[in-house]
Amino acid sequence: MGFDVLLDQAGDLGRFQILQIAFFFVANVITYTHILLENFTAAIPGHRCWVPVLDNHSTSGNDSDIFSQDALLRVSIPLDANLRPEKCRRFTHPQWQLLHLNRTFPNVSESDTEPCVDGWVYDQSSFSSTIVTKWDLVCESHGSLLGSLIFGYLSDRYGRKGVYTWCLLQTAIMDTCATFAPTFLIFCILRFLAGFSVIIVLSNSTILASEWASPNSQHIGVTLLLCAHSIGQILLGGLAFAIHDWHTLHLTVSIPLFVLSLLSRRLVESARWLITTNQLAEGTKALRRVAHINGKESAGEILTLEFVRSTMQEEMDKASTKPSVVEVFQAPKLRMRILYLSFLRLGTTIPFYGLILNLQELGSSIFMFQILFGAVTFISRCIILLITKYMDRRISQSLFSFLAGLCILVNTFLFKEMQTLRVILATVGTGAVSAATATFAVQNAELIPTICRSTVAGIHNVSSRIGAVLAPLLMTLVVYSPHLPWIIYGVFPILSGLIVFGLPETRNQPLPNTIQDVE
Repeated sequence: MGFDVLLDQAGDLGRFQILQIAFFFVANVITYTHILLENFTAAIPGHRCWVPVLDNHSTSGNDSDIFSQDALLRVSIPLDANLRPEKCRRFTHPQWQLLHLNRTFPNVSESDTEPCVDGWVYDQSSFSSTIVTKWDLVCESHGSLLGSLIFGYLSDRYGRKGVYTWCLLQTAIMDTCATFAPTFLIFCILRFLAGFSVIIVLSNSTILASEWASPNSQHIGVTLLLCAHSIGQILLGGLAFAIHDWHTLHLTVSIPLFVLSLLSRRLVESARWLITTNQLAEGTKALRRVAHINGKESAGEILTLEFVRSTMQEEMDKASTKPSVVEVFQAPKLRMRILYLSFLRLGTTIPFYGLILNLQELGSSIFMFQILFGAVTFISRCIILLITKYMDRRISQSLFSFLAGLCILVNTFLFKEMQTLRVILATVGTGAVSAATATFAVQNAELIPTICRSTVAGIHNVSSRIGAVLAPLLMTLVVYSPHLPWIIYGVFPILSGLIVFGLPETRNQPLPNTIQDVE
């Protein structure tokens, strides 16, 4: 309760908080696009082998005058099992006899074909270039996890603001350099280093916003910043539709981060973190600055060093030393909170990415899919903004988790012909998972003490990345049953909806500052 008294003097929902949320909102919109860039920069366009009679115009002029493009394609590229031209093999020599065959499956042996030894020809109707076409990452050529742990720990040791600014700058530098990478290996290294920091930009903005808010308004800032993720999805879909070249797209979303990293130096460090880590003078200075921005000039006389010390003395005594990761896990109640929240994060991430695969049935346009998906998640997060004000965190988390699991499980056993119903259930399921994720973000900020909040956020981000990796891997289980992956996708959120009741309710409760507050 001590810091809430100080925040009341400085202003808990004033001009400062509005400007802070506005900056983080814009930054999160731009930053979130970097998570999804590969949806477009690494898109695999339609492709086939380069063949002389079709693509070497200096030698194919006579043939192209006599035969149509379809005829030349038939004699140059074999058909696959689905009667479509092979993407990775071509005939060793043109099979002119195929033009006179009426049979669907001509008798062509494997020895008559060869790999695409002269390269590929790509469909450029959607993308003029991607990293796939630049480095021919097809056929046989077909970091955020570590960064979450390291930068989460650094945020608790050296402050939220400094790490936030550095990660913004690192993302900007690495992804700008990735645009000009000479080889695919260097591109991967640079993208790994960008992913190393991008998740911390998103999580630290949430932490800073929640630590400068009162218990009654914390959910507003957290939910609005999650809505920024949805706007980022929509923005990326629109940009990719307008910009078909991956170099230009990369630069378009990277260069603004340089400006944002400069502007972020004007942010105010978390006074809650400063005081909890015994930086009393700096914490008092931050409170006075916020009070000035909020127009509370008289608060400068109240927010003296002595007043802040007397108000926060108990919390400062409890947090006399910064806990290590080992000490965090030695606290039994805090350890259980971390484990429960880690499973909740995993339980919402796995179905989230599982549903992405299913939502592709909404249309063949990857741009429309990206925009639609962003719109669905935006609406669901706006609903959460209203619900969390009146409903307990555990109840809302459980309801949306159950709804997501139910939609996935019902969808699993519907007939393929019931396309409209399947699309509706997939869309509702995606919205429910997004709402559950938003509720988790609010809970996470309210359950973990200030002294180790960024460290624990890093652990939970690792759970999220593990879920993102597991979701596509689970699809390999279709060899045992086509329903098995989707059953797992549906069971995880249902389990999350049950486990959430092992956590205490946090609505309208003060943020814990120390491990002792939890214990």
